[in-house]
Amino acid sequence: MKRKEFLRNTIPVALLPSLLKPFSVRVMGESPLLASLLNAYVETDRVLVLVQLNGGNDGLNTVIPLDQYSNYFNARSNIAVPEPRVLTLNGAPGVGLHPAMTGLQQLYHDGKLRLIQAVGYPNPNFSHFRATDIWMSASNSNEVLTSGWAGRYLADQHPGYPDGYPSTTAPDPLGIQIGSTTSLAMQGPSASMAISITSTSNFYNLLNGVQDPAPDTRAGDALRYVRLVAQQTNAYAGRIVQAANNVPVQGTYPSNNTLADQLKIVARLVKGGLKTRVYMVSIGGFDTHASQVVGTDTATGTHATLLQRVSDAIKAFQDDLQSLGVADRVMGMTFSEFGRRIRSNSSVGTDHGAAAPMFIFGNKVNPGVLGVNPTIPANPLVNDNIPMQYDFRSVYASLLQDWFCADAATLQTTLLQNFQSLSLCAGGLCDIPTSVTDRRSSGQVLVKNHPNPFTETTTISFTTRGGHTLVQIMDAQGRLIRTPVDRDYAAGTYQTGFDAYGLPAGVYYMRLQNGSFQQVKAMLKVR
Repeated sequence: MKRKEFLRNTIPVALLPSLLKPFSVRVMGESPLLASLLNAYVETDRVLVLVQLNGGNDGLNTVIPLDQYSNYFNARSNIAVPEPRVLTLNGAPGVGLHPAMTGLQQLYHDGKLRLIQAVGYPNPNFSHFRATDIWMSASNSNEVLTSGWAGRYLADQHPGYPDGYPSTTAPDPLGIQIGSTTSLAMQGPSASMAISITSTSNFYNLLNGVQDPAPDTRAGDALRYVRLVAQQTNAYAGRIVQAANNVPVQGTYPSNNTLADQLKIVARLVKGGLKTRVYMVSIGGFDTHASQVVGTDTATGTHATLLQRVSDAIKAFQDDLQSLGVADRVMGMTFSEFGRRIRSNSSVGTDHGAAAPMFIFGNKVNPGVLGVNPTIPANPLVNDNIPMQYDFRSVYASLLQDWFCADAATLQTTLLQNFQSLSLCAGGLCDIPTSVTDRRSSGQVLVKNHPNPFTETTTISFTTRGGHTLVQIMDAQGRLIRTPVDRDYAAGTYQTGFDAYGLPAGVYYMRLQNGSFQQVKAMLKVR
């Protein structure tokens, strides 16, 4: 058996994080189906950094609806951030950040941050594992995909990987994740498209030629052999060491901050000359079912500490990129597998919920707030969720199209469906205008129904600027009930009927998506 085949077929994935030169590399054969769909490689030196907030971040205490503060406080009085402490955002009245997030507030005021309100997907899943897989794979909630969205994109751009790689045109890892294993997001249709740096300490061990000793046992002998095979087959380690050694001095990062430690490595490798396109870093602890805040000061506690670490780490990373002269090349994105419920629980925490905010950061971001504060009912039920405004896959599509300059065929291969593009990047980066004026600012109602309240049927009126137009009906738990509109239209105002026969009485939400324009409106079915 050839050495490469041995590694492909016999080394368990669970062992790979402990291999010499601590990178886990999982490789398999090329997919003929994928090869038939491949498009021309897009040459770019742009980098995308994915920041995972693992555990389900409480979006309502991250981005606080100051224009509905009384309803927000009534829904979660035991964890609500005091109104005077909330950080305000210039040009975004009614929208505030948790007081621990001064770093992101500064990036917003510097024009380097885009806040996206209420991001989710229809029929949300509240299992950490399944919800994470949905976000990583960009699947629908009722389907299971074995490849990830970033992996499919990288496979589209690099046909035949890993055979023939590294090459003169692609000498560096296509993707890098700092963590024990390569996540599903980086898995291509037939091979993992990234390598994993198992920890920040192992990264510096690699630079210094330090290796954890193997035990003096038969198992240790076997471990030394596997490490030797891995060392011989890992063609990327030298390039990573070379790139890191090209940057002896960096900016200051906060201490005792694991996310900052990871982002510092990313900045170093970008500046050092790696052509890696996608990096992934993560921070855990966001599963705040209990003791989310300190009872005597609800602006502090576990969640506040986590948000401060994220905010401080991203601010230090952005400052470092700027001082290193590579900030124009890097775009970052935060995400979490789900948000939390509107109402807090009796354990001074929050339970698994649906939509939550995302942050896009970088010099070339289209700054500001996308979307509006979610509506907080005066008396929310225990299972009520934040209604989704944007599908997370529209965020992916927008970054692929406007940052990596992916064409329509690549988007289809990567995301497998048509997701509308949002205005996340500065205009002209790919000769595609993206600085669209959001018609929300005019106060125009884009979707409504009459009568409202209604008993069985109602008529939905919607306005489109033309092109792909989507109208979805969801319940208060975020479940998709119907999709009465999903096709291309000429610009104008249209009507469609909605028959709610068999549905229980209660609040439902109409969601209109037309390119970067969206609007969510509540409608009430009565007996």
